[in-house]
Amino acid sequence: MATLYIVATPIGNLEDITLRALRILKEVDIVLCEDTRVTRKLLSHYGIQTKTESYHSQSTFSKVEKIFGMLRDGKNLALVSDSGTPTISDPGSRLLYLVREEFGDGVSIVPIPGASALIAALSVSAFPASEFVFLGFLPHKKGRETLFSEIAESKRTVVFYESPHRVEKALNSLLTGCGPSRQIVVARELTKMFEEIVRGTADEVVSYFKNNPDKVRGEFVIVVRGRHL
Repeated sequence: MATLYIVATPIGNLEDITLRALRILKEVDIVLCEDTRVTRKLLSHYGIQTKTESYHSQSTFSKVEKIFGMLRDGKNLALVSDSGTPTISDPGSRLLYLVREEFGDGVSIVPIPGASALIAALSVSAFPASEFVFLGFLPHKKGRETLFSEIAESKRTVVFYESPHRVEKALNSLLTGCGPSRQIVVARELTKMFEEIVRGTADEVVSYFKNNPDKVRGEFVIVVRGRHL
């Protein structure tokens, strides 16, 4: 039986990878990755020579069929994303679904856990985390304002990802919808050289980024404390 390993990779700092993940990446026949150049940097850093094959959001079904063929031939594959845990707000989720549909239990799917920007941000937020809502990347237009209304009313901690191009707009929507006193944490460039954790009320966080436009860059995780918590 072929095995498809779902392997978490670092979200920034290359040391944030497990010994098991390194072993699996060495042992598999092929590493499936979003961007082969990004993954090759990680593999080269650890002296891993395993061949890579691209799989990303624009991959056609012919690429999926090629991957099916590898699995039928009994090859063991590792699926990675550019950073963090594959299939979580990641095109790998589609591939995993298709593999399960095609092979059922005929292919073993094994998680190799590790880094996740979502969990990293939540762990340092100091907000209640026994229950939380994760929204991934919010839609650009359709349904966006509806989601902000739901965030404002949620009694659970809410976590979502945002791009530098829309983060200020997102924070202003939180200020409007949740009110100036709602507690927010913005985690920027987690585990990287310019990592920054900004904490405060919605009003304080909006003011911080307005007064520090040079900080509006990189990758953002936004954590919003639940209503009445």
